[in-house]
Amino acid sequence: MTGDASQFIDLTPKRSGHVTYGDNNREKILGIEKIGTNFSTSKENVLLVEGLKHSLLSVSQLCDKGFSISFDSQKCLIEHKDDKQVKIVGFRINNVYKIRIENNPKHSQCLMSKNDESWLWHKRIAHINMEHLNKLISKNLVIGLPKIKFEKNKLCDVCQKGKQVKISFKSKNIVTTTRPLELLHMDLFGPSRTMSFGGSYYGLVLVDDFSRYTWTLFLANKSDTFSVFRKFAKLIQNKKNLKIVSIRSDHGKEFENKDFDLFCEENGIEHNFSAPRTPQQNGVVERKNRSLEELARTMLNDSKLPKYFWAEAVNTACYTMNRALIRPILKKTPYELFNGRKPNISHLHIFGCKCFVLNNGKDNLGKFDPKSDEGLFLGYSLNSKSFRIYNKRTMTIEESVHVIFDETNLVCPRRDVIDEIVESFEDTHLNEQTYKDDKDKEKEV
Repeated sequence: MTGDASQFIDLTPKRSGHVTYGDNNREKILGIEKIGTNFSTSKENVLLVEGLKHSLLSVSQLCDKGFSISFDSQKCLIEHKDDKQVKIVGFRINNVYKIRIENNPKHSQCLMSKNDESWLWHKRIAHINMEHLNKLISKNLVIGLPKIKFEKNKLCDVCQKGKQVKISFKSKNIVTTTRPLELLHMDLFGPSRTMSFGGSYYGLVLVDDFSRYTWTLFLANKSDTFSVFRKFAKLIQNKKNLKIVSIRSDHGKEFENKDFDLFCEENGIEHNFSAPRTPQQNGVVERKNRSLEELARTMLNDSKLPKYFWAEAVNTACYTMNRALIRPILKKTPYELFNGRKPNISHLHIFGCKCFVLNNGKDNLGKFDPKSDEGLFLGYSLNSKSFRIYNKRTMTIEESVHVIFDETNLVCPRRDVIDEIVESFEDTHLNEQTYKDDKDKEKEV
């Protein structure tokens, strides 16, 4: 403790507390903080006492810092318990032991708090983290490093400027929603380099937070996002007889616009956004996007089908994941949590496998014409209990329940079959584009 306020580097005012001397006189404590001339010679937890004429050093505090003090009739010795080296020598003058530390850096350093000494070594060893310094001491790998505990009890400004990284986002151990449609996560992926068979370039993914049930909607243009979501919202709310409470998305212009704002305002829906350039906050749908794309890529590579069928592969992956994945914490499938019953997966088949679809009266067949067409399995219908089949004869995608699957001979489609699919797809879309161009020219004329 001291009565000289000019010695303090920092001073925190203290409005309560007293110091009682040996003659029972009491003086107020005016403040507490750090004194010294620089970082290496500072002493912490020093009291500023009103009217104190001399600076006093607490023997008990020295003992708490790992020092031992011995007195005789002429001097006192202060040594560290670890290395048994004398750090300070004090001399007796009349009935008081006096220590002069201002002109002796070695002596002043021993009075430095362990906190200051640990941060001093942190700077000396190129700002290496404190945990590593503790390992050097515990395993006795170096000589000369003081045996103190290195604690990161404050921020190092230069470490933050030189080494700061993004904050980690830990998984939640609780389910914050209580029912389906309470919160929907949404994100848009694309554009795909290849147009899908149906003419789409983008995919809108929506994930229910409670059940993790997922929907994939495909768009030709990014600007179609709101109209597709509005139709979906009305349909799913009527189907479940539940209201959407809130939606969460990133700051993409397809979500952050007047149409979405007006729709949410009219329907009482809260629109939450993730922080800019922080996709981790929208991680539920971001991870779902990655899973869908990885499964679709795998199925396309396995079946050797053209990339034009990427939307069919994504749709099949979504259909399967809803029935086969397990919702963390709740330990049930998304399908069961959303629909209230266990899913039946006995009807699942290998994407892209060979199949035969019954020609159910669409063409006028002769008595000896084939009754079925060969096709490729492309997934499941979302509107009825039927399969989506690519008919090799008609070069179209059709839905039917009258399908026989051949999963025993998992041979990749012949090269000539793939070429036919590609040529048919290109001819169809080239003709459509030519027709549109001709119509535009007629309007201009």
